[in-house]
Order: sequence, then C-alpha cells, then structure tokens
Amino acid sequence: MPMQPWFPDAKLGIFVHWGIYAVDGVTESWSFYNGEVTYEQYMAQLDGFTAARYDPGAWADLFVRAGARYAVLTARHHDGLALWDTAHGDLSVVGHTPAGRDLVEGYVDAVRERGLKVGLYYSHSDWSHPDYPTVRAPEHARPEYADHPHSEPAAGEPEDPDAWQRYLAYRDGQVTELLTRFRPDLLWFDGDWERSEEQWRTRELGELIAGHVPEAVLNARMMSLGDYATPEQGPPMRAPEGPWELCMTINDSWGFREQDTNYKSLRQLVRHFAETIGMGGNLLLDVGPREDGSIPQEQVDRLEGLGRWISTHATAVHGTVAGLPAGHHYGPSTLSADRRTLYLICFDPPREFVALRGLRTPVRRVTVVGTGTELRHRTVGGIEDIPGVLWIDAPAPADLDLDATVLALELTAELDLYEGPGRA
Repeated sequence: MPMQPWFPDAKLGIFVHWGIYAVDGVTESWSFYNGEVTYEQYMAQLDGFTAARYDPGAWADLFVRAGARYAVLTARHHDGLALWDTAHGDLSVVGHTPAGRDLVEGYVDAVRERGLKVGLYYSHSDWSHPDYPTVRAPEHARPEYADHPHSEPAAGEPEDPDAWQRYLAYRDGQVTELLTRFRPDLLWFDGDWERSEEQWRTRELGELIAGHVPEAVLNARMMSLGDYATPEQGPPMRAPEGPWELCMTINDSWGFREQDTNYKSLRQLVRHFAETIGMGGNLLLDVGPREDGSIPQEQVDRLEGLGRWISTHATAVHGTVAGLPAGHHYGPSTLSADRRTLYLICFDPPREFVALRGLRTPVRRVTVVGTGTELRHRTVGGIEDIPGVLWIDAPAPADLDLDATVLALELTAELDLYEGPGRA
C-alpha cells in the first residue's frame, strides 16, 4: 500500500505511555528487565492501577488543542499487560487491576470523534508470556540478563519451537482483536530487536493486518514492511529516506515518573517541532499519564503552548513539505506544496535583517505569519546565473513571536535554488 496522504501532513502526533509503571513511577517494562526492580515488585503495581480519573474525551480535547492530527496509545508494552479486554492471554487491566475495564475503547472513540487518526502501540515482545523466552536470534542473546525469569534459555538448553508457535498465535490473536475491534489508522510496533524478521513471521503478520485494515500505516519496527522511519529521542542530522517521525519525550521519561521534573521548555519544544517539519518529518511528542489517568499539568501547559504556536503559524505547518537545505537560511524552513511560498523560521529575534542565500526565484512579497505585516526586502549582488543575497528587514518587536517568528516569502514562480560553488 502507498503511504496514506494524511500521515506526512499530520506534522504532530501525541504518544501516550500509560500502564502500571505509573503507580510507582518506575521505567516502563525495562525496570524489571534491567533489574531496577524485581519482576514481582513490578507486577505488584497491578493493585494500584485505578484509572479513576481517566477521561478519554479530555485527553482528546487536549490533543486537539495541541495541534495534533493523530495519537498513539500503548495498548500493550513489553511487560505484556493489555489495556483492552483481550481473549488472548490472561494479563489485562480488566481482570487484574482496580481499573477493571477496557481502556482502549474509550480512547479510540474519543480520538476518532474529534477527527484525529487513531494509533495503537503494540510490542512484538512480551516479557511476561510463558512461551516467549524461546527461539531468540543468537545475535541478540544477552548473557547479562541470564538470571531474569523471562530471558532466553540457559546455555545448552534446547529451544522449544512449539512454544514459539504458541506465542505467535497469541500475538496474532491480540493484533487481530485490535484490528477488528478498533480499526486503527496506524499501528506502532516495538520490541522487534529481540528476534529476526523471519522468526517474527513479519510477512504473515503484514498479511493479517492487510486483510483487516489494508489502509493502516505501519512504523519501521515492522521491519521491511514499515511505511516510515522512527528515529527516537535524538533528532536526526539529516532526514531519513521517505516519510519519518521523531518520537520524543516531554521530559526524560516515556511513562509518568513524579521525580522526573526535567521538562523541556515550550521554546525547546517549538524548536524541536520546527526543525522536524523543516526536514519533512512528524514529531510524535510523548505524554505520561498518572496511574489514575490524569495528565500532569506541566505536560498539559506545554501541549497547549505548542498548540497556540501551531495555530498561529498554521499556514507554515500544514500543507507544506521540507524546506531549504542547510546553509541557505540560519534556521529551519518549510515550503508550500505548490513550491511557491517559502516559510523561514527564526528562533531568535532578528537583528536588522534576515538573510537568505541562493534563491533564484524572485520574491513578490514578504510578510510576518500571524500578524500579516509586510517587510521590505532587496537582493544585493549576484552575477549571471548566481543569485545575490536576499536581505529582509527585521520585523518590529510587536511582530515577533516569543517562541519562534515565521516569515512568509511569496515567490513569483516555483522555488529555484542555486547550490553551486560560486564563480571565479
């Protein structure tokens, strides 16, 4: 299937990591895998997961205010706990937590009712399933975890292909439930690194998905069947090939950790967002609700602030593609789909002017996005087919945005750039 057109123009998605790890504020799944807590301590959090203040409508309203076009909820992380009422496996919030109900259904309905695309996260791995610790690809064996109760077989022990087939049947059963009950627009897989594509039976899983929701977008952790790349936490220095998405936390943690107060500022988030869309990608910004389902106010404030910036500068965000290569403008930029309007993003208040190099296409008009104020501009220098530098007068203080100012350059024709070495 070709990439669904909604995805590259979405620009912002909201990632929601929610599970029992929010009870004690430990790392999701990895805390017992890495020995931060015992498996028994981790699973004891089941008794404290209440979802008592879970309001999926309020979540969805917040995501809309943030300017997001899609959301992705961790339906099942590596710990194996399903947030929906699954008939496959015994570990779900319905039967094992005070929440006592399906939590995915309300999320799907609320997100979809507000016009957002529905994404569901599902881990290929399940570190709780009794049939999981088998048939691990040798290159991914991790002897440092040999004492973990759900690690690969001890050295010399035979693997159990029958157990692995049972595990794959369980996985396929759960994925089928997600597909038939919720018809997600996007499936965000994870945990693929532990085995080979052949062991995961990725081709068969892809056929199963296509048979139920052929239009579903798949991330790169479906390996060769993935529709888009998923760099994580560290922004790429050059754009991945094809569609892509940067997933990033709003502080340092994916799930809720009360002690993690290292929140990115709104200005930092605007910068990450602008740099990502300027390279043609989406930002999947993560929030971590508390065990009761409430989202911390620090996260709410940042999402709403980002949404205000996106709303003010919507013409520079939606309906655009990646902007200028590095070196033409000192900051990110986007380009309208018809390639006739260029948007320059300025993180710091310009002093005297904004300079643009290598632009061959004449500029009809320059305005400040959000206020409409027109700015004087002129081109200085140039020889034959090598353009001079376009100098744009700096906006007045009243036209500056506190987080990032955007200038719209209306071109007389499609964007044409010079990228050569100059003329001797």
